[in-house]
Amino acid sequence: MANFENITIEKGMYQGKGGLTGALEALDPSENYVGTSLEGLDAFSRQLKRYDIRVSGRGSDCVEKFFQTSNSAALFPEYVSRAVFQGMERADILPNLVATVTDIEGMDYRSIVSAPSEDDKSLKMVSEGAYIPQTTVKTRENLVKLHKRGRMLVASYEALRFQRLDLFTVTLNQIGAYIARAQLKDAIDVLLNGDGNNNAADNVAVATSGTITYDDLVKLWANMSPYELNTILAPTAEMQKILALTQMQDAKAGLDFQGTGKMVTPLGASLLHAPEMTSGKVIGLDKNCALEMVQAGGVVTDYDKLIDRQLERAAITCTAGFAKIFTEAAKTLS
Repeated sequence: MANFENITIEKGMYQGKGGLTGALEALDPSENYVGTSLEGLDAFSRQLKRYDIRVSGRGSDCVEKFFQTSNSAALFPEYVSRAVFQGMERADILPNLVATVTDIEGMDYRSIVSAPSEDDKSLKMVSEGAYIPQTTVKTRENLVKLHKRGRMLVASYEALRFQRLDLFTVTLNQIGAYIARAQLKDAIDVLLNGDGNNNAADNVAVATSGTITYDDLVKLWANMSPYELNTILAPTAEMQKILALTQMQDAKAGLDFQGTGKMVTPLGASLLHAPEMTSGKVIGLDKNCALEMVQAGGVVTDYDKLIDRQLERAAITCTAGFAKIFTEAAKTLS
């Protein structure tokens, strides 16, 4: 039975696992709305509908619409968090680098490692009754370093009350983009230098210093074995060198780049532009097994100040770190 119009929203809902949306879903499950006009909306979106708050489009409401009642005011921090996360998603290339995302509730996390030898990588024939070779998995010696990234949003309620929410969303999206770029820089640092467990990326030397040729890319591909080279990450200068290769100027590569903006190398790997890289190196990796992302809590908005003090000062943060899974699944070219 529909229950979204009878829920009392409190600040304490933000502190449970899953935050406000998790608490609302527990009280008002989305499965109850299958086959209704509200199907496809989550519990938070139904609350926006309840208070007739439109956050996007030409008919979007002003910020003050959230603060007409105490219940609707309690929805505002979640709107902020979602708008920031939306900006992170738009600017984020981490999904193209990360093999898995681990959510934790504390600040301490120790990843696992399996470091097979060349002999271990070959699955030998096992005779009847013979000993089966084993793969050892153990915890890393050092903890994953988590970094808190965020922005302090400073504005008075009076300054924003008549601003449209769609315009305010653009500002929050940009904050999310800043956070995503900072996290990408952290990920690149771990890929290059390791996560503190003596697992920096091996380097494949180019034939001629300062240049990148097709033969260099083939050499990088060959050195990745037995892992797959499916992603290449390059800073601006090296990206220009790769795009200038004759092999990148064939009809198919040009059509893909001009039509979709997606760049694919002649080796079939996705080519990603990373201006955050300053080392002059190119990173080749197997995105399926190179990097683990560890995050604590997702996007967090300081809800007390947003609700009680009406946007005087609000901290928007995201805490995350990165760990290598298989050291040899990422190599550099320079």
